[in-house]
Amino acid sequence: MSSLISEYRKKRSQIKKRLREFRRLNKSNNKDIFPELCFCILTPQSNARYCDKAIQELKKTNLLFKGESHSISPVLRGRARFHNKKAGYIVSARKCFDKKIFGSRDTLEVRNSLVKNIKGFGYKEASHFLRNIGMGKDMAILDRHILKNLKRYGAIKKIPSSISTREYLNIEEKARKFADKIKIPLEELDLLFWSRETGEIFK
Repeated sequence: MSSLISEYRKKRSQIKKRLREFRRLNKSNNKDIFPELCFCILTPQSNARYCDKAIQELKKTNLLFKGESHSISPVLRGRARFHNKKAGYIVSARKCFDKKIFGSRDTLEVRNSLVKNIKGFGYKEASHFLRNIGMGKDMAILDRHILKNLKRYGAIKKIPSSISTREYLNIEEKARKFADKIKIPLEELDLLFWSRETGEIFK
C-alpha cells in the first residue's frame, strides 16, 4: 500500500492537471463533448490511443457529426473492435444525445440516463464519459486495469467474468471505500491505476 501512495504523490500533479483539463470542456458545446461520448463508445475491448486517433480523424472529416455508419466504419477498422457495430452506435448516439441531461445536479442520475439512452453504453462507459467531461468525481470506471488493481490491494476478492448492474454498483462502492481509506480521490485513483498499467496518464 505504501508503494501505491508513494507513486500517487509522484504523479499527483499530473493527474490533477489532467482532471482540470477534463473539467474545462464546455458541456454546452456539442463539438466538445460529443467526441468524448463517441470515444467512450469505442474503447471497450480496444486500445484507447487507437480509438482516440479514430475520433480525431472522424472530427477532421466531419464524419463524426454528419457521416453515416457505412462511412464511419472504415475509419474504425483496425482501431476499434466491432467497428461496424460501433459505427452504428455513433450514428444512433448522434440522434438521441441530449445535452439537457446535464441540467441535473445528480451525476448518478445523469449516468443512469446515459445508460438508458445511449446504445453501447453500460455503467463503465457512462462513468468513463462523465469523468472525461469533468463530472465523474464519485464514479469508478471498472475496466480490466482498475479491477486488476482493486484485487491486488484487497478491495475486491476476485475479478468477475461479467458484471451485472448490481455487481457494478457493489464493486464501485468498494472502490469508494478503498479510495477513502487511502485518502486518494476516486477519480484520481482511476488515473493512477490506469497509468500504472499503460505507462501514461491519458483518459
